[in-house]
Amino acid sequence: MKKFLIFFMCISSVSFAQNIRPYWFIFEEGKKAFRDGDYGPALIAFEEARHERRIMYERMEQELINLLSTNEVRTFNDDLNRVEQYVAERYLVNAQAALDELYYRVPKESLNGSALQALAEIGHLKDYPEAEYWVGETYRVEGELTIALKQYEKAYQQRDLLENPGFAIEILYKMVDIHRIRQEYFAMERRALEILEQDTLWSRDTNAQTRTIMMRIIDNEGINRFLTIYRYNNPSVEQAHRLLGLYYYSSGRYNLAADHLMFSFLIQNSLLAREVSYGRFDFRFTTLEALLSEAQQKPGVNSYLETVEYYKTIYYCGAAWYASGRSGSQFWRFLTNQPQAGEWEVRARNQLRSPSIEGRQAQF
Repeated sequence: MKKFLIFFMCISSVSFAQNIRPYWFIFEEGKKAFRDGDYGPALIAFEEARHERRIMYERMEQELINLLSTNEVRTFNDDLNRVEQYVAERYLVNAQAALDELYYRVPKESLNGSALQALAEIGHLKDYPEAEYWVGETYRVEGELTIALKQYEKAYQQRDLLENPGFAIEILYKMVDIHRIRQEYFAMERRALEILEQDTLWSRDTNAQTRTIMMRIIDNEGINRFLTIYRYNNPSVEQAHRLLGLYYYSSGRYNLAADHLMFSFLIQNSLLAREVSYGRFDFRFTTLEALLSEAQQKPGVNSYLETVEYYKTIYYCGAAWYASGRSGSQFWRFLTNQPQAGEWEVRARNQLRSPSIEGRQAQF
């Protein structure tokens, strides 16, 4: 009898136990393999993690279906509170585990006290956007861009399930980059504009009134006055503005190019000003030259300047200003005092001597 009880307890514990390697653990194993360059094992792990998560939530979904299908529970008229009480009173361990998992992922108050809505939400949790994204990443590094793009699109469609909602922008950037590589420029533009829906200063300025005022300040009072008045610390959208600015310049839409490049310029220098001001309560912006000189004393700043194509951005601000009927000289003049700008210093000097519109030379 004693042996039978031990056997029964073991069987029971197995039936209610989670997978020894839960989906999130398998997922982390995949990320480690990816970082190590083991792309085959990484892909297998990401696909297994996606599969295991689906199985887990399908079991929980079925548990709730079975519960809500019982005659007694059907008389509760979709009252989630009564269902919870029923589960607790009868020690329905699996059903309780399903509800606990649901409330961990979804705010209980959003269910409106509906058991059927709880069931729908637990079913919705089967998707795993992070795994879809990393499957896409694995195909991307292997050169399979078509498959990678489909995976990114799938992950983005499931973005409401992301552990970190802000990661949706990173997924969009991956799609933008693949469209750019494949020269699918309309699709690239569409996705980049989706990123800018997160830019409140841009998206709420529907009549471009703010942009017009900003440009007027640059034209009439100069870039130093502009950077004295405005700060915009929004690094997540800087790349989208820069890409669109260069794209619009190369395609002859110079006013749009000037708009976007101005925002990129503002964000880049706002972040430099923030970096310089750390630990310095007396910091005041004076000139762009002084800001850049001081910022370059900070570790990592030169790497940042290279990442955001700082000098190239300023050069094409001038180019877009000139092409849209304004004077781009103040942007170019700044570059001529920056020998570390290399190519962009040389090109700025040439533009100051003989300004011209460059056609399709802006690489984005």
